[in-house]
Amino acid sequence: MRLYPESAAVQLEFDKVRSLLVELTKTDLGKQQAEELRIHTRRAFIETELRQSHQYLQLLAKGQAFQHDHAYTISREIKLLGIAGAVLPGEAFLEIKSLAESIEYLFRWFDEERRTECNALFDVLRTTHFEKTIPDQITRIIGEDARVVDTASEELARIRYQLYKKRGEQRRTFDKLLNKLQRSGYIADIEESFLNGRRVLAIYAEHKRIVKGILHGESDTRRTSFIEPEETIDVNNEIFSLESDEREEERRILRELTSRLSVYSPLLQHYLDILGSYDFIRAKAKLAQQMDAHLPRLSDGSVIKLIKAYHPLLFLYNNRQNKPVVSLDLELDERNRILVISGPNAGGKTVCLKTTGLLQMMVQSGLLVPAHPESVFGIFKQIMIHIGDTQSIEFELSTYSAHLKNMKQFMEDANGRTLFFIDELGSGSDPHLGGAFAEVFLEQLLKRHALGIVTTHYLNLKVMASKTPGILNGAMAFDEKSLLPLYKLSMGKPGSSYTFAIAERIGLHAQLIKRAKELVDENHFTLDKLLNRTEQDLRKIESKEQELKKLIRENEALKKQMQHQMQREQHQQQVELLKHQNKVSEDKLVYLKDMERKLKQIVSDWRRAEDDEEKKAMMKHLQALLFQQKEKQVKEKVKTKLNAKYAELEGLPVPGDLVLMRQTNKAGTLTEIRGKKAIVTIGNLPMQVNYSDLKRMILKETAAEK
Repeated sequence: MRLYPESAAVQLEFDKVRSLLVELTKTDLGKQQAEELRIHTRRAFIETELRQSHQYLQLLAKGQAFQHDHAYTISREIKLLGIAGAVLPGEAFLEIKSLAESIEYLFRWFDEERRTECNALFDVLRTTHFEKTIPDQITRIIGEDARVVDTASEELARIRYQLYKKRGEQRRTFDKLLNKLQRSGYIADIEESFLNGRRVLAIYAEHKRIVKGILHGESDTRRTSFIEPEETIDVNNEIFSLESDEREEERRILRELTSRLSVYSPLLQHYLDILGSYDFIRAKAKLAQQMDAHLPRLSDGSVIKLIKAYHPLLFLYNNRQNKPVVSLDLELDERNRILVISGPNAGGKTVCLKTTGLLQMMVQSGLLVPAHPESVFGIFKQIMIHIGDTQSIEFELSTYSAHLKNMKQFMEDANGRTLFFIDELGSGSDPHLGGAFAEVFLEQLLKRHALGIVTTHYLNLKVMASKTPGILNGAMAFDEKSLLPLYKLSMGKPGSSYTFAIAERIGLHAQLIKRAKELVDENHFTLDKLLNRTEQDLRKIESKEQELKKLIRENEALKKQMQHQMQREQHQQQVELLKHQNKVSEDKLVYLKDMERKLKQIVSDWRRAEDDEEKKAMMKHLQALLFQQKEKQVKEKVKTKLNAKYAELEGLPVPGDLVLMRQTNKAGTLTEIRGKKAIVTIGNLPMQVNYSDLKRMILKETAAEK
């Protein structure tokens, strides 16, 4: 990405974010990648970097991140491995073995499921393969103590066996002589030592001529002499020769191992690069965790949509101080390309501008950003900024001259893929003349389809933004009662500078404020007051809107709760119905089993009966059993129909009531009561029945209407 000026990354504090990232790396290659963090313009590359950071962040959140904490510092050894005739020490081979095993662990960790879920992370590993030969060959030659093992060659095994024998012989001879001299009182307090690789006795200086052997030295006080006794000289010479042979054999074995593994030097360097890349990705995820950052959406168009965004450095600082951070919401696209932010000094205009620029840089460098995941970022080819005092003594430029020079560069280079930020557009000159130039600058940048944010106090720019398609106003909120800024951006309206309100807050004398108001053009003062009042009214409307939204959310929650309760009730009714149906079915099943038992008994008795009279009696019993049940079923059906049509009323029936006769299950109208008898009319036919056999009824449809 092209930055103008070259110090843009420093002015937007991108270098500070990069420094935080460097501190989180553990390997040299990871640190190098962090230090060389660049802002890219190729969408595919940016998407890959963002997805890798996001997937690692998810692993950290779940506590499932794979282990790759070892900081390998063997780049030099791996390069040396590829040079003919080189010999690596045992420690280097152990590091190489550990490096290969780390890659093997990563391949095992990325099983089929994880290769799908963490596909962007696995892409780092996809370009290589695990070479089992590397750790196997090292294991056969190098032990855990970094020394060549005895079994590395037959010659080495023979030499070490001889050394073992000779050292045992030396130890026995030496210990025997040491005990003899101790009894004689010739041995000093330290008894023995090693000089020039030889085991020597510590003899008091006055007795040194008594012990035969080679004098290797004396103590600093010259009270002790170190003598190699002549009894061990020959065996010591043999040990020295064997040790030399051992070193030569070890070097030969290490040279052969280095030669065999030299073909894997590029692969091992690739392994090292992979672990460095994972270290770099982990550092990005750790930084995102600290900043509460998320994966935003990318767009091919020129667009920025920030939802609940924070300046990352301000967020970290306020977190350490336990202070709240006000989020930023703004949207720029093809329809609204330039945002003109106005409002009081120290109200947060520059913070809004820097937040937007820094987050855009972070996204295009593959870093997650502290903003809602639904935030959208386009891909820009260049970022141009003008922030702060830019006067140049070297080129004899005043503040305004430097400002004009930068604006000239903006208008010449800006295009549809340019994101620009201008703080205090037009400042440094006469307000009327500077304001006129500022309007011209905005017109030209709009014609070039550039996207950007401008901060200003100029009234004419606020008016221009309100009537020019493609430019919109934005205001930093200010609490007129407390006379304090709220650091919240409101889109679509201009803001007042609150000049007189801020003057009152700092305690400026009332007479001076009054005099200043008299000197201000009446129309200008009236417009500023109107802006103040409009902003306060809009804040009240926003507050009411928030309350309304809260009530709507509560209403929706109650609606869902009611629907859930209704569903539970319906479910309960269905359960009760099924229980009833199951009960009826169970009763029928019991009846059928009873009937089956009785019929089997009748058939059995029939077969055992000897005369016709018994058989006739059984037939009558069978008929009674079957027909009574049939009659009972008919009555049950009639009763069910009546229960579906009529409902029983309390109290005794009186003439004119609808009644039901219990014996016959027939309904009619009670027309007359004659003592214990009653006359019931069914259709046009009157019938005399027992009054006690009647039930007072009502049609269910009539009851529902009532």
